Amino acid sequence: MRNSLDLTPNCENCAALCCVVFAFDKSDSFGIDKAACEICPNLDEQDRCRIFEKRQDLGFGGCITYDCHGAGQRVTHEVFNGRHWRDDPALTERMGAALSVLRRIHELLVLLSSTRRLPLSDQELQTLDRLEDILNPGAEWTEETLAVFPLADVTHEANAFLRSLKHHAGALTGERPHS
Repeated sequence: MRNSLDLTPNCENCAALCCVVFAFDKSDSFGIDKAACEICPNLDEQDRCRIFEKRQDLGFGGCITYDCHGAGQRVTHEVFNGRHWRDDPALTERMGAALSVLRRIHELLVLLSSTRRLPLSDQELQTLDRLEDILNPGAEWTEETLAVFPLADVTHEANAFLRSLKHHAGALTGERPHS
């Protein structure tokens, strides 16, 4: 990615947002029903998972596969300046709203950055650079900028760009694309 941004989750620097803000239904991925903004009963007071080593065995495989791509720590420290929902429960929904947008932004950045391995044309590189600049503008995100970010429009444009690259299929494996 042009503008260096770490898209690796760092749970130590997050306010355990994924364990609180998201809802999930009892399923093969989650062993219980949990409402949005409800604290997962497996989360301890130090924001650590009580069942971390046994998540898969206890039916919480969704917790293992979830990846915020670093959005959790950015919301906690950049958007909310290190404040925590435990100290101010009114922040829970606000932090959840910010995480929902920033996580999608980070997911798009991950997808877009993977295209840099392709033999992109100058025009494709310009489009990629422009999309990455929109998704990673260089300024810190705020609640306000995330709330008004045109996520649906940018997602649509990024998806169209990604689909337009199908003629590069096989470029990474040396295979010729199928006509």
